Amino acid sequence: MADHSSDACAAACEQVDGSITRVFGLLGKRWTGPIVSVLMQGPVYFVELRRAIPGISERMLSDRLTELGAAGLTVREVDEGPPLRVSYRLTEAGTALGPALKELGRWADAHLPGGAGVDGGC
Repeated sequence: MADHSSDACAAACEQVDGSITRVFGLLGKRWTGPIVSVLMQGPVYFVELRRAIPGISERMLSDRLTELGAAGLTVREVDEGPPLRVSYRLTEAGTALGPALKELGRWADAHLPGGAGVDGGC
């Protein structure tokens, strides 16, 4: 087993407690990943977004979109209509998640049950 100094371990723990904790504190919440993934395709109306994510309630979708907006990842846009329609799109910061999400998807396909590496995938 490698000999790790307590200073090196403390430094590593500080890194994990910082950026990784912040990322997964937001993106690790249920439904957030699928929402961002759908929005990667471009602006989407609320009702279309809900249809694209089976099982999510309107309330949960609204809550997650509010959190993503507060984090600077999404923008809410209102089309006064008629009819009144609300759409959401990713900001530049939200769009910048694309490569990381694609890589996480590849990893999941290869290493998590139900992925392409396990049962062939789609």
